[in-house]
Amino acid sequence: MTRKTISRAGKPLSIDLLERMADILKILAHAHRLKIVEFLEARGASPVHKIMEEIGLPQAVTSQHLNQMRRIGLLSAERRGQEVWYAIADPRALTILDCIRRKES
Repeated sequence: MTRKTISRAGKPLSIDLLERMADILKILAHAHRLKIVEFLEARGASPVHKIMEEIGLPQAVTSQHLNQMRRIGLLSAERRGQEVWYAIADPRALTILDCIRRKES
């Protein structure tokens, strides 16, 4: 039996894009970070304390996860009064969740 290689796009991906995607995958290769993305997808922009409640982690740990995702551009952060609200900034995070969901089906 012969395996065919199916290319979805004609031109190869650049090394810059592949490096960026590898960074995103490294950050999202953590269950709590994926849960944060899932929560933000469902609820939209949310303050840290709401994300903490949903994930069930201490504030310091939650903030570390959020900062790592913000640093590479997956999330955006906006100060509203004394709270920092986070939202999904890069829809590729949702694409990864969708891939996981398809695997579950």
